[in-house]
Amino acid sequence: MNFRFAIISDPHIAVPPTIWNRSNRFHLVEVSIPALEVVLEHLEQINLDFLLLPGDLTQDGEPENHQWLQQRLETLPFPVYVVPGNHDIPTLLPTEQSIGFQDFPLYYRQFGYQNSQQHYYTCELLPGVQLIALNSNQFDSHGKQLGCLDEAQLAWLEKLLTDVRDKLVLVMIHHNVIEHLPGQSHHELGKRYMLENAPILLEMLREAGIKLIFSGHLHVQDVAYEKGIYEITTGSLVSYPHPYRILEMQAKRGGNWELKIESHRLKSLPGWEDLAKVSRKWMGDRSYPFMIRLLTGHPLNLSMEEAEKLVPQLRYFWADIAAGDAVFDFVDFPPLVCRYFQQFSAINGNGINDLIDNHATLLI
Repeated sequence: MNFRFAIISDPHIAVPPTIWNRSNRFHLVEVSIPALEVVLEHLEQINLDFLLLPGDLTQDGEPENHQWLQQRLETLPFPVYVVPGNHDIPTLLPTEQSIGFQDFPLYYRQFGYQNSQQHYYTCELLPGVQLIALNSNQFDSHGKQLGCLDEAQLAWLEKLLTDVRDKLVLVMIHHNVIEHLPGQSHHELGKRYMLENAPILLEMLREAGIKLIFSGHLHVQDVAYEKGIYEITTGSLVSYPHPYRILEMQAKRGGNWELKIESHRLKSLPGWEDLAKVSRKWMGDRSYPFMIRLLTGHPLNLSMEEAEKLVPQLRYFWADIAAGDAVFDFVDFPPLVCRYFQQFSAINGNGINDLIDNHATLLI
């Protein structure tokens, strides 16, 4: 059996009256609706079996934006499945600006949430192909948002995994489960994108023979691998390079599958004819505070004076990371700093370029 599906991640839908302007935001919510329309038009022209949206569907959980997306997805000729991102339910209780935690499933009953009392679900996508859609958004006793799976969800998952052992299982979640950046689980700038109890989830999936996770949140194109499991994270549709993916699964002999990954980018839109150039510059213009924190924080711990000398050459570092398949060699940097940034290159364990973040064929 062969099938084809697509991934659109972090579209951050914002109808014009809701758009907020913050000088430090990296993504262009101004293009969220026209960008999504162009992508959906493309997907409607191909033989697509289903579409996955791994979270951050809206700018910041505004009811108007959830309603707009719900109504637009209802018009599509193929099934759509969603999970919430941290921006979709930013507060436990509803506010004047955003929906509350309990409201999310009510908007997406046709997109996986047949049980409106539960924020995670499973469904059979095709005969022998199962989707497990997890909710990685929780709140502590003080109302602080956390990126983890709660005990009830883990218990539900443990029982479910015994029932799907003979199926091809696709797991969708917003937060990253495998590191996509060096030291991401422990770095002050990277760990907030990681699932806090990722090791528990990975062990459960590994024991059940599950090999594919699809995530978002980080706004980068990356394919990561750890001990038999691939995690494919997809960049944000409203952030450079404005990517989305089309994937094909083909059954092979011996119960294996071949996964072909094809990435597409929006380079222009009506009124944004130089979208790629503008959004790359937009990201570069806002990179200074982020790069200073990276240079002066652990493990480099450079002084401000040392960092300010290097930061101009790192203006587009994050844009290159976001695009995927980046190769870095800052030969003019001090050796220790040069080696640190080389770690972010798309290389495998043998030190060889491994450009699989955007286009790849994987044996699953």
